[in-house]
Amino acid sequence: MVTTGAAPGLRSDTLRNRKHIIRSAGKLFAEGRLATMADIARAAEVSTATAYRHFASVDEVLARFRFDVGSELLEYSHQQQATGLELLRLVSSKWVDLVVTHGRAMVHTRSGEGYLARLRTGATHLTVQADALSPALRDTCIELGVEDPGDEAMFLWNVLFDPREIFDLIETLGLSPEDTARRLVATLVAALKGWCGLNAGSRQ
Repeated sequence: MVTTGAAPGLRSDTLRNRKHIIRSAGKLFAEGRLATMADIARAAEVSTATAYRHFASVDEVLARFRFDVGSELLEYSHQQQATGLELLRLVSSKWVDLVVTHGRAMVHTRSGEGYLARLRTGATHLTVQADALSPALRDTCIELGVEDPGDEAMFLWNVLFDPREIFDLIETLGLSPEDTARRLVATLVAALKGWCGLNAGSRQ
């Protein structure tokens, strides 16, 4: 089970240690390093035992780190006045910026389960991201005149906006983050039309 937040009533030094562990893990992995819990503890200037009191594994620390990044995306989404496709463009661009800012720490360890399975079972670093994007995806479908496919729209977004693919476009093709976001959103719009059109056709 992934730890998603600090328990109520944590002492200030305990909460501070927890934050240092999360941030230190983010910094180490952003540099492309394969860090152990001992490495993370050392960077956070706490004992390995202390690190393990907060998180059972490196994957749990990284999931919490991704949750915090997703929370930043959600806050950004809530601050915008735009709706529909324009909101989708803004939030997707913000996501690309966050991926670039946090580097390889955003390339989370692969799970044996697929994206939709993890989303539907409540993986918090995915659900907070979905909360940030769902209104924009829903309203974009309305603008496009297609039926909102629900979390299947998030599935399509995730396929295109996977951090690995973002880095691939930027590093291999030499696209700027802005051009990367623009092209991916345009491709997503086409994918939504195709996906929703096929769904509608299958019910006729």
